[in-house]
Amino acid sequence: MSHSAHTPNFEGKRALILHRAHPVVDAIVRQLAQLGVDGQTCWPNLPETVQADVIFFDVDMGHDEQFPWIQGQAPMPTVALIGSEAPGRLAWAIRFGADAHLLKPVGSAGVFAALVIAFEAFDRHSAMRAELDGLRGRLEQREVIAEATACLMLRGNLPAEVAYAQLRREAMTARLTIEAMAERIVEDLRAGHVHHRP
Repeated sequence: MSHSAHTPNFEGKRALILHRAHPVVDAIVRQLAQLGVDGQTCWPNLPETVQADVIFFDVDMGHDEQFPWIQGQAPMPTVALIGSEAPGRLAWAIRFGADAHLLKPVGSAGVFAALVIAFEAFDRHSAMRAELDGLRGRLEQREVIAEATACLMLRGNLPAEVAYAQLRREAMTARLTIEAMAERIVEDLRAGHVHHRP
């Protein structure tokens, strides 16, 4: 799959830099400004309502409690600022799920590349999560159809194909999807509203 080359534009984006006051932060803010990105700093915690398009965060002194989301589920692209190559710190950055990284000290370049990689990786991960959620949803629907078919089989002493045909007929009569009808049958059974026929 080929992508047409284009220059990403970050004009008007907002960045939060979760890092103590340091020349590294100043260098990042300068580079962001050149790209038209509003860079704001905060430490030691993020604001209660995070309003940013991307977050740069310090790996050397960072910890899970600084972030209001579950590890690996940041709602926006993240860039890890790495100074120490201590294995424990690197492992934490990987568990955090950073979309890109920037090595410290930061000079006069590097932020643009980090932004491009972070936004692209975040979009790809988001698409994969959405696809996985869709697959899970379809699997759950199949499971509820199988469970409803089994209920009808037991209730009417029917073979599987006859029970499934009955499920389809009931769904059409009620003007519901097969999945919705199956959910209704299963919920009724769990609530004790469905009884075996004598």
